Amino acid sequence: MPILKKNKSKKKICVIGLDGVPYSLLLDLASTGLMSTVARLIDSGHLHQMKASLPEISAVSWTNFMTGTNPGNHGIFGFLDFKPGSYDLRIPNFLDVKVDTLWDHLAEEGYKSIVINQPSTYPARRINGVMVSGFVAIDLSRSVYPPALFTTLEQMGYQIDVDSGKVAENPALLWPELSKTMASHQKALNYFWEQDWDFFEFVITGTDRLHHFLWSSYEDKSHPAHQAFLDFYQQIDRIIAKIIASFKKLNESEENLFILSDHGFTGIIQEVYLNAWLQKEGYLSFTTPCPKTLNDISPESVAFALDPNRIYLNLDNKFPAGHVSRGQKKELKSEIAQKLLQLEYNGQKVIRQVFKVEEVYKGKYTALGPDLLVLSYPGFDLKGSIRKKEIFGRSYLQGMHTWDDAFFWAAEDYGSDLAIQDIASIIMKKVK
Repeated sequence: MPILKKNKSKKKICVIGLDGVPYSLLLDLASTGLMSTVARLIDSGHLHQMKASLPEISAVSWTNFMTGTNPGNHGIFGFLDFKPGSYDLRIPNFLDVKVDTLWDHLAEEGYKSIVINQPSTYPARRINGVMVSGFVAIDLSRSVYPPALFTTLEQMGYQIDVDSGKVAENPALLWPELSKTMASHQKALNYFWEQDWDFFEFVITGTDRLHHFLWSSYEDKSHPAHQAFLDFYQQIDRIIAKIIASFKKLNESEENLFILSDHGFTGIIQEVYLNAWLQKEGYLSFTTPCPKTLNDISPESVAFALDPNRIYLNLDNKFPAGHVSRGQKKELKSEIAQKLLQLEYNGQKVIRQVFKVEEVYKGKYTALGPDLLVLSYPGFDLKGSIRKKEIFGRSYLQGMHTWDDAFFWAAEDYGSDLAIQDIASIIMKKVK
């Protein structure tokens, strides 16, 4: 990664990420005066409604953001992916990203970056500056570049993320977990802001965790946690205000400030188990009544799903028990898509659109991804479990991701058809 000589006349750039915050929610909380800083920004700049990635999950959407490309180019298709030539699953990480990132391109222009809590950057890899990895980071010592900063973060009590497993078992732990995580991230923000940098990025992921566990506390004003939900967003508004004030003290303009989310959110009507649907439609079967992994798939199977909304054909030259030929692909994809579009729950249509992968992904890694990407109507949370026997059900989760209700705030107007992979080029135009 070549580092060019610094240009002393260049302007600093600041990016704030709010994981899982929908355009509609932000507009609502700003219009009611709860988020006064955001309200002023909306009045002075442009709040864009933006499309997330497909699937609409952090692992893919944030990778689209940081590479300015799609999975067909960067090679990250979800939180889980197949080991080549098998049904075994692995967790892709930052080292699997196939292309340069925004921070690599900034380095080529002589920019030094500090990036705090960016999801899908674990393990931290070398950048010109500082990287503190966010979700899914499991070991703080491997979440920091340069590695010498590990001790600094450890001493400030840095907590990477809310312990979602503990919260699922005991929901009362959500608020102390959010508080502890946010406090440690603010300490890191304060510390690294005082260092030498040209590009600064700070991502808040507690918003996503709050929405998954307590979305109903936003929608229902009588909910016991409604005020706590609003208080959390007022805290975020104050953090944004503090960052803007500190940015201006550096004699920098809001024209070089950007705020975005990686996907939207809404409440769950029902979870939808795509593999149960595929089984009922005769496309999928297993060699055991209680499959534990996809290795229990029957050779007669035609298709199967991975979280959250990816459908793969059981291709003969891609999977060990595959028997679907390339010549059968087009007809099968159309057939499955048409049937999915007919799926209903209590008279409501469940599936909004089914994309063929070539309609969404472009690049040499496209063939490694799914064959179909299924987009549900808001409220129907698509899942890839192989253990569910019924198509519809519920879990402890209250909120689900949405595709086209992410947001992007900028001082300038960038039009009405933005997708998250467009943001990197917008930032780079400030540098060139």
